[in-house]
Amino acid sequence: MQVYIDTFIENFFKGIPNLLTAVAIFIVSIYLAATFSRIIRRVLGLRKAPVGVTHLLSQLTRWSIIIVGTITALQRFFDVTAFLAGLGILGFTLGFALQDVMKNFAAGIILLLQQPFHVGESIGVKEYDGTVSQIDLRTTEMKTFDGRIVILPNADVLANPIINYTRADRRRVDLPVGIPYETDTEMARKAVLEALESIPGVVTEPAAMVGFSSFGDSTLQLSTFFWIDMTRTNPLVAKDEALTRIKATLESKGIHNSLPAQIVYLQTQN
Repeated sequence: MQVYIDTFIENFFKGIPNLLTAVAIFIVSIYLAATFSRIIRRVLGLRKAPVGVTHLLSQLTRWSIIIVGTITALQRFFDVTAFLAGLGILGFTLGFALQDVMKNFAAGIILLLQQPFHVGESIGVKEYDGTVSQIDLRTTEMKTFDGRIVILPNADVLANPIINYTRADRRRVDLPVGIPYETDTEMARKAVLEALESIPGVVTEPAAMVGFSSFGDSTLQLSTFFWIDMTRTNPLVAKDEALTRIKATLESKGIHNSLPAQIVYLQTQN
C-alpha cells in the first residue's frame, strides 16, 4: 500500500508543472476570448451591424478560442489526436451536409464586415434593382422598384457584381434625340444643350455632350449625355424633364420631328 502511495505522490509532484501549464493556458485562452469578443462587438457596433448578428459573432469567436485553449491544455496530460480526428470527421460530415448553409453564412459575415451596402440603400444585384430592407447571416432581402420582395442568398449576392445607386452622388443620363435631315445640325445641337441647362438637378461638371450618332429612317440621330446630382433628382425624373424641355426648345426654334415615311411605287400592267 505504501508503494502505491509513494508512487502517487511522486507522479503528483511530477505532474505539477504540466498542471500549472495547462491552467495557465486555459486562463490565457479565457482572457483572449473575452478580449477578441469585445473587439468584435466594437467593430460591428461601429459598422452598425444588427444586434443579433453582433452577439452571435462575438460568442462564436469567444467559444472558439476557449475550445482551442481547452484542447491545448488537455494535450499536456494525454494525446487528444484521436479525439480531434473524430471531431474532424464529424465536422466534415456536417459541413458537407450543410455546405449551402455554411456558404451563405460565410458570405453573410463578409457582407456585414465589408458593407458594400446598408439597409435602406438602393442597389442592383443580378437582374434585380431595389431597396435593401434586411440583411442577415443567410439572406439579403430587398424590395424591387416595381414592388416585388426578393430574398437573395448571401452567396449569390457576394458572387455577383453589386451596384450601389445610393452611394453614387452623380449619375449620367443617356438620351437619344431625332431631328429631321433638313435641320441645321449646329443649331439643333445648341438647342439641345440649351434645354439641358434648365433641367432640375443637372450639373455643369462634367459638361453635357450632344453628338450625332447615326442616320435613322427619317431622322438624324443625336446621342445626348448629361450628368445629374442624385441628391436633387433621379434618372427617371431627369429623363422625363429632358425629353419635355428638349421637345419644347426644338419646336420653339422651328424644328419639328418628322413622321417616318415610306415611298411605295405602284406599277400597273397593261
